[in-house]
Amino acid sequence: MDTKAIVLCILGGLFGLMFIGGLFAGCPVYNVWQQGLAGKANLEKAKEERKILIEQAQAELDSSKIRAEAIQIMGRAAKEYPEYRHQEFIGAFAEALNNGDIEKVIFVPTEANIPIVQVRNDTGGFEE
Repeated sequence: MDTKAIVLCILGGLFGLMFIGGLFAGCPVYNVWQQGLAGKANLEKAKEERKILIEQAQAELDSSKIRAEAIQIMGRAAKEYPEYRHQEFIGAFAEALNNGDIEKVIFVPTEANIPIVQVRNDTGGFEE
């Protein structure tokens, strides 16, 4: 071997040792830097999740206030207009008929909210 090859082998070995030493020194620093970035990312994620929860709670609060106002309005209407409940019943009844929730309707005629007990039979007479 000539001296040039020996010098190149020594320089290559030194460069290799320096590279390995740099990895030993640099890896812990890189790990700390990477963990710091991961911590910042987790913190930002937690902040965003908190904002979302606050917005959802505010929306639920607003919705419940609006529902309470609607219930108050309906209660006032029921007191001021007694026929309001009757109309609500008719509307619900019609909706149930349209949806097919009611299969059969039996009509019982009444006078002053008292059922009529006399019924006309096929011969034209009345039965009790």
